[in-house]
Amino acid sequence: MCTALLAALPATVLDETRRKTTSEWTAAWGNPVITLACGIPMPASAGPTSECLEVNKVGWYAEQAEGGVIFTTLGRDVPVEVRVPTQYSPEANALVDVAAAITAHDPLHTPCVGS
Repeated sequence: MCTALLAALPATVLDETRRKTTSEWTAAWGNPVITLACGIPMPASAGPTSECLEVNKVGWYAEQAEGGVIFTTLGRDVPVEVRVPTQYSPEANALVDVAAAITAHDPLHTPCVGS
């Protein structure tokens, strides 16, 4: 799943150009860098009652982190993480650009409870 997803990601996210990475399961754009990692573990703080942000039929768990926000997919077979620096405000706009690749390559279960 990750190989197909990474191949389908857009050339730009938030108008930032895709960059080379050193890991086969990651993608990156811009400077400061926006990163995507496929097949990561779910954050320990994410649970069944966690708030879910739905963007283009992809559910995301958001965590504030130093220098930005970490978004992790919910309701998918393989978790995907997107890290967006605060310079790209609102950070969630980056999720719009990657949503099509995620929905095309990871079967939808339930993006957000109650959706």
